Amino acid sequence: MFKTLLLVFLSLSYAHAAETDNNAKLKDALSKHLGEVTQVNKSPIAGLYEVVTPGHIYYADEGGRYLIDGSMFELSSRSNLTEMRSRKLFAIDFNKLPLELAVKKVKGQGRRKMAYFTDPNCSYCKKLERELLKVNDVTLYLFLYPLFPGSAEKVARVWCSKDRAKAWDDLMAGEELAAANKCETPTAKVLALGKRFGVNGTPSLIFADGEVSFGYMPAAELEKALGNK
Repeated sequence: MFKTLLLVFLSLSYAHAAETDNNAKLKDALSKHLGEVTQVNKSPIAGLYEVVTPGHIYYADEGGRYLIDGSMFELSSRSNLTEMRSRKLFAIDFNKLPLELAVKKVKGQGRRKMAYFTDPNCSYCKKLERELLKVNDVTLYLFLYPLFPGSAEKVARVWCSKDRAKAWDDLMAGEELAAANKCETPTAKVLALGKRFGVNGTPSLIFADGEVSFGYMPAAELEKALGNK
């Protein structure tokens, strides 16, 4: 019995060592094309590997000859496995966010928390704001992230307003903001922060548990993601 267990243990050890060695070789090979590769892991599909770079997930074959850039779905549950992995792999420590750079909005008692990067000229950001009207008991931190033409000026008007949260809500409701007194804005710091987190588009959401979601979410999904966090 002991010999059998020992043989099983050795077989598993050799298999693990071989897999680790293969992953390391694949990581080195792909790094020549992708730059920094932080992880290489088995995917749910045999022979296909998950390749993780800062802020992005790819898939590659075992030999590193082919690369796939896209989402993997599980059809039975209609789950986007790539998005689910992204939320885990690229989680951010919410408590270390520089919240002083954000516009703060408190809804209800504000017990739940969410931060997000948003642009005043982004259509999906406007859709997100309409969905957030249906969500209560949350404290929101808005990192104003001007990517679209003309957004920087609108961001400055919001930031330099006496009531930043109201100014943002008015802007999202379609009102034209009057020119505010000029002030120093944190826009450069916010842009640098977003770049560090791999934010290439808006909206990008960060929940209290650190999970990140790149893109718009309807109210029902927001409620589920916020939970009791």
